[in-house]
Amino acid sequence: MNEPVPAHANRRQVLYWRLLARLFDAEEQPALETASMGVVTDLGLPPGLLDPGESVDTLVQRFPELAAEFDGLLTGQAGSAGGAGDDPDAPGEAEVRRAALVSKLLLNVFSTGAGASTATQLAAWQHDAGWLERALGHAPGELRARPGGDEVGGVLAELESDLVKRMHLREVLADPALARRLTPSMSLIEQLLRDKHNLSGVALANAKALIRRFVDEVAAVLRTQVEKTSAGVIDRSVPPKRVFRNLDIDRTIWKNLPNWNPEDQRLYVDRLFYRHTARRTTPARMIVVVDQSGSMVDSMVNCTILASIFAGLPKVDVHLIAFDTRAIDLTPWVHDPFEVLLRTKLGGGNDGPVAMAMARPKINDPRNTVMVWISDFYEFDRSAPLFEGISAVHRSGVRFIPVGSVNSSGQQSVNPWFRQRFKDIGTPVISGHISKLVTELKSFLT
Repeated sequence: MNEPVPAHANRRQVLYWRLLARLFDAEEQPALETASMGVVTDLGLPPGLLDPGESVDTLVQRFPELAAEFDGLLTGQAGSAGGAGDDPDAPGEAEVRRAALVSKLLLNVFSTGAGASTATQLAAWQHDAGWLERALGHAPGELRARPGGDEVGGVLAELESDLVKRMHLREVLADPALARRLTPSMSLIEQLLRDKHNLSGVALANAKALIRRFVDEVAAVLRTQVEKTSAGVIDRSVPPKRVFRNLDIDRTIWKNLPNWNPEDQRLYVDRLFYRHTARRTTPARMIVVVDQSGSMVDSMVNCTILASIFAGLPKVDVHLIAFDTRAIDLTPWVHDPFEVLLRTKLGGGNDGPVAMAMARPKINDPRNTVMVWISDFYEFDRSAPLFEGISAVHRSGVRFIPVGSVNSSGQQSVNPWFRQRFKDIGTPVISGHISKLVTELKSFLT
């Protein structure tokens, strides 16, 4: 016989009150802990759901049937006991079960404690965050990979960044066993790039291995996006080759139908038609200018990798410049983003006109050039000179694409003075996920 509806509502409320109490106060509330344990036991769920020290991975390994329940849990499409059909105002047992699982996810991910963190703690948190992303209907790591485009992704990236900052990273990197526990992420790569000049020996080798691994993983994703439509469009100005594989049989028959002879039941063909197969590949020069100051790490990493991918396309001449108060030409290493990142020096101020002075001589055919400028455009007393240089480049026929900064916490910042002026000249700032920039560049190249 089912329990009365109010009893289920009270049980769910107990679980959520415990969740709030644990999130805002590390001290246990004995009454809530005891009541919650009674609810979990009655539901037939493992007691580990109430242990913040037990990861979701560990729970799923011990109780594999829970995996289906965690997947899509927060989308209303969870497995057997998701409770998607329950009335939230009059919950049944399935909704109480769902509350227990949701509480586990939220507590493990959002209660990260204080003080120093460890490589083991970071790795466990990353796995738990992956389960939360799965509960939201995303692949593990997907939301953290694009913090600027999703509010939850920004919060997760900020939590991860805080754990990395609280970790004694140099000591971890110096121990190969601990270093192997680290999973590369944007937050971790940011710290490695900022601290790489203070590392040596085993610690530096482990840092480089993590950076290389992250670069390869991001490159694989971006390369797939680029290759989808980078082949070019059909060029009908080039006559089709008159070879059998290009013969357009359907069109040939259609065009020769007037030659059909009903007496001998034959179609007499006096003209053959062939398909156009030549593709237009526009020779293009791409000049990528990246601000390496302050909060530009995400943009620096992504756009450096993206530049190397486009540099590998046929007939695309890519140049890469990084700047803070000085500019450095990284074009000789543009095919290897790993080497580029090792040569960057994150932090410092901004001097965009210095970078423009290095970039403008690279323009030899304005109509066949795209300039991508990645920055937050906070130039202060250098704002007017930089915009004058950008306007001149734009008027010359160069396709100018301004890209705003997005840092690892998901907070996007672009100088509103520049934002309005770019809008006025018809080149609005691209912000958000790197896929927007991929789309813009592909449209120029094809």
